[in-house]
Amino acid sequence: MKKYDYLIVGAGLFGATFARLATDAGRRCLVIDRRAHTGGNLYCESVKGINVHKYGAHIFHTSDRQVWEFVNSIVPFNRYTNSPVASAPDGRLYNLPFNMNTFYQMWGVRTPAEALARLEEQRADARRQMEQDGVTEPRNLEEQALALIGRDIYEKLIKCYTEKQWGRPCTELPAFIIRRLPVRLTFDNNYFNDLYQGIPEGGYNRLTDGLLAGSDVRTGVDFSTMRHSWKEIADKLVYTGPIDEYFGFRLGRLDWRTVRFETEVLHTPNYQGNAVVNYTDGVTPWTRIIEHKHFESFGQDVYANPNTVISREFSTEYAPGMEPYYPVNDDRNNALAEAYRSLAAAESDVIFGGRLAEYRYYDMAPVIAQVFDLWKSRSL
Repeated sequence: MKKYDYLIVGAGLFGATFARLATDAGRRCLVIDRRAHTGGNLYCESVKGINVHKYGAHIFHTSDRQVWEFVNSIVPFNRYTNSPVASAPDGRLYNLPFNMNTFYQMWGVRTPAEALARLEEQRADARRQMEQDGVTEPRNLEEQALALIGRDIYEKLIKCYTEKQWGRPCTELPAFIIRRLPVRLTFDNNYFNDLYQGIPEGGYNRLTDGLLAGSDVRTGVDFSTMRHSWKEIADKLVYTGPIDEYFGFRLGRLDWRTVRFETEVLHTPNYQGNAVVNYTDGVTPWTRIIEHKHFESFGQDVYANPNTVISREFSTEYAPGMEPYYPVNDDRNNALAEAYRSLAAAESDVIFGGRLAEYRYYDMAPVIAQVFDLWKSRSL
């Protein structure tokens, strides 16, 4: 008799959420993860009393009330609002996303009408250039950005940052990456449009621990050690690792971008005054600096801890042995990913889910909603 209903490979958000729903339904789950900790990229490490987002900043945001109430039933979320700042090539600071504060800082305009006039003038220049080139739709990220926001903001706040992030010229990146670029004619620095956003009080480990409560969990375990014997352990497999790895890279390796971090403790209570500062010049090697205490400390409370922790974030090409972060959605990788998805669809008693197993980038809330929908739509 098998001991478990599900063997869940990966203790990140998809796997942990699936484990929560399965456990609530009376199913038995074994969750394994090759890392020494649970939570995947949500994992936080306590340093000097500060929850450090070890794998980069994670801000939970959603307009899905069911998802918001679900995560808050496990751990209360605080009122953190994501309002990043850009350090530009001209040495000045600009508010993000692009809104009336940004336009005032860029051009000195004070009214939405003045800002719109400047935007339309530069958008028209971009359209004329495309017409001269004989095209009607943007062919790459640069043309898309120029058509949306104009040359001034593109060159100061988008171009170099994006090229550092992806390791490729903007003219070689697909237009869709920036197609939903937020542009607001209001004085609103809130990066997201969602109804709800915040950080779990006490850090993301509390969310992960709550999701995994009731499941058997083993860390430091690689699925490869049980790849051919998992059916002796469980009735069904939930796989959240890289999809090409599951199939032994038989069709070839998918490409990823990854991120490395230089984390430093500073003996000052407040280093940059904001959780996220992007560096949009082409000289600074990092893309942004995260000051972790600002995710959970606000106002004068920032000064209660005399130390702070910062992480400089460097975007790099992925190599085997590194943590994969972002899919590279060019023609080759899209076709290869689709071929792997076809193989996955033919696997019996295996559920593939999450960004690695689907080769798709997901925010956190849609991952949880995906598990909800999966649980409703299938006989699990």
